[in-house]
Amino acid sequence: MNSFVVADPNKCIGCRTCEVACVVAHSSENIFTSTKLEIEFNPRLSVIKTAAVSAPIQCRHCEDAPCANACPEGCIVNKEGVIYINQRTCIGCKTCIVACPFGAIEMVSSYEDGEKKQQAGLKCDDGGKLCIKEKMVANKCDLCLGRQGGPACMEVCPTDAFRIVNSDDLVRETKEKRRRSVIGLSMPNV
Repeated sequence: MNSFVVADPNKCIGCRTCEVACVVAHSSENIFTSTKLEIEFNPRLSVIKTAAVSAPIQCRHCEDAPCANACPEGCIVNKEGVIYINQRTCIGCKTCIVACPFGAIEMVSSYEDGEKKQQAGLKCDDGGKLCIKEKMVANKCDLCLGRQGGPACMEVCPTDAFRIVNSDDLVRETKEKRRRSVIGLSMPNV
């Protein structure tokens, strides 16, 4: 069973430290010494803040991943228990975004060697002037696949709002829910 990361909205303070850690974990450049134009700031999670609550939204690495099933190019695969997007082969069709029930995927500019990639044949009309169109690809949490120490978001959260959920946790939680249900059935209505 695939693992995934969740955050406790009662602990999340909306500081977005997790977003910065995600960018750092996936960047080959030092974002703290780079200029604004050099930074590829594309976190693979999104902190959502409302008046009442804040929490990051991340990929749940679904077992029968709707995004992977919808991808016409087969760019989304299960790699070592992680639902992974191969951005090199992604055509930017956005089908995965539509299919994701959590809103965990977004489109970002594609980079190669620190430069934005341009589309080979597509140009855009900018006020009567044809301009080269940049290549866009799908982006989502990959649990920091291959990173020693696991997901960077978990490591840096100042309130320990994150936890990784694995199959053992799900089995234990399911048993506990069933136990509480039986106890609830055995209690007389008051």
